[in-house]
Amino acid sequence: MDFTTGFFYLFSAVLLFAAFRVITARNPVYAALYLVLAFAQAAAIWLLLKAEFLAIALVLVYVGAVMVLFLFVVMMLDINTDSLRAGFWKHFPVAAVVGVVIALEMAAVLMGGFRLAEEPRAGAAAVQAAAQAGAQAPLEVSNTRELGKLVYTQYLYPLELAAVLLLVAIVAAIALTLRQRKDSRKVDPSLQVRVRASDRLQVIKMPPVVAPPPQPAAAAGGEGGQP
Repeated sequence: MDFTTGFFYLFSAVLLFAAFRVITARNPVYAALYLVLAFAQAAAIWLLLKAEFLAIALVLVYVGAVMVLFLFVVMMLDINTDSLRAGFWKHFPVAAVVGVVIALEMAAVLMGGFRLAEEPRAGAAAVQAAAQAGAQAPLEVSNTRELGKLVYTQYLYPLELAAVLLLVAIVAAIALTLRQRKDSRKVDPSLQVRVRASDRLQVIKMPPVVAPPPQPAAAAGGEGGQP
């Protein structure tokens, strides 16, 4: 076993443990932190597969932005975990069967993809073009550069469509958050600016001596000594 295989098994074991703790942790904050650990181990596996761009994108986008934001939201919300786990064991058999089926399907699809006779080389089109031009040695091509060429040339319209969908999702989230709700407490700054002292404080005149309230008839009879 070489070092690459050893690191692959190490990262895979930590990834499986972190993924298992994501769904078994009782505290949502701990679950989010274990998910960050799972993303970090997945990025390390991408590095072993010589996919540097995917590894850096996974760390920067998901770990550095999405999961940090999700962690802040989880920490600010008061989530009642007892109500979420109320029907866990009731639906566990169906969820277990679905999970096993999905795992078997993924294994059937992915196991054939790892049986490679040699390591894939990035930028096959550029290497082939260089070979046709008469170059003796293959050119050093970056994965990030070739992926960027494909994204912004061949897959430009799907990229723009995904950007539009994300923009619509952002606008929809803002619209749903800022809608008028009866149970929300908000302050109108314009009303605060236009407020006057007479609206907040009212001075009234009261006599210096206030007459005592009249005594009840029963209390007055009891004080006179009548049986």
